[in-house]
Amino acid sequence: MEILWYEWLVTAGVGAIIGIAEIFSRYRDEPDDALLTLPAMGYLAVNASASVAALVVIRLLNWTFGIVAEQSIIAWAQVFIAGFSAMAVLRTTIWKVRVNDEDVAVGPSRFLDAVLNTVDRAVDRKRAAQRAVSISNIMKDVDFEKAYQSLPMYCFGLLQNLPSDEQEKVLKRVLVLRSLDVTERVKALLLGLTLMNLVGEQVLATAVRDLGDDIRRRAAPQPHPAN
Repeated sequence: MEILWYEWLVTAGVGAIIGIAEIFSRYRDEPDDALLTLPAMGYLAVNASASVAALVVIRLLNWTFGIVAEQSIIAWAQVFIAGFSAMAVLRTTIWKVRVNDEDVAVGPSRFLDAVLNTVDRAVDRKRAAQRAVSISNIMKDVDFEKAYQSLPMYCFGLLQNLPSDEQEKVLKRVLVLRSLDVTERVKALLLGLTLMNLVGEQVLATAVRDLGDDIRRRAAPQPHPAN
């Protein structure tokens, strides 16, 4: 069966959308920054290409998946099955090899993980300096001891659909921060970074602004001028 141009386009689009959704889930604080990196574009291209390749195989083998309907309906079913199934194929592990007491996956998933790791490094390099400036400004006057309980809970409250297990992970991380042998200023910055990774920069900035003096350091008393 011939593959029409719009079928190529829709199949590739479905594969790319699945890739975009995965990138969004990995970089929730600034997903648009992640998408604008070259490795991320490459990852989307891999997803789109895999979906198109799956459609070619399906058409060559004339798989109808047991669908009894008009040819146009079968054709569109093949398009969407190809688009959604390609990622499942790329995530497969053919076998595992034991290397240095660790199980190393061998198969398409190994390649996909390598691409995602490249995306991770590219996003981290791009965002590092920007995040440092942002977190320094947001947490500038925040007192860690005042904020380590109320700030996370307020951020969680601002988001309606934040899973409880993710909240628990952050709270455990905050307790670890409290026990670190570093200055209060560093603890405050690390608290901000921990929350920013989960809720995003805008939500964190809003929470700090709303809590205001409840979590801010008290200004040092000014010496009285000598008479």
